[in-house]
Amino acid sequence: MNQQERIITCEETFRRLEDYVDRELSAEEMERVSQHLAVCEGCAHEFHFQERTLQALRNRLQRIAMPATLLSRISQALAQE
Repeated sequence: MNQQERIITCEETFRRLEDYVDRELSAEEMERVSQHLAVCEGCAHEFHFQERTLQALRNRLQRIAMPATLLSRISQALAQE
């Protein structure tokens, strides 16, 4: 694949950004988005915003204690699967 084929647009990047943040893209798509973010300030800003927001949410959720009954119900449901 030549360099021109690897360049993706801002629109394509935005469609993939959530999956990029969660690292759910193929290695090739991760690289394409990464290359776009390296040269596009607007998309890079949006990526960093989403990344910070997701990390803050994860940190907050880790501080919430799960009720023992919920954990038990989840474990039972998984065991039945």
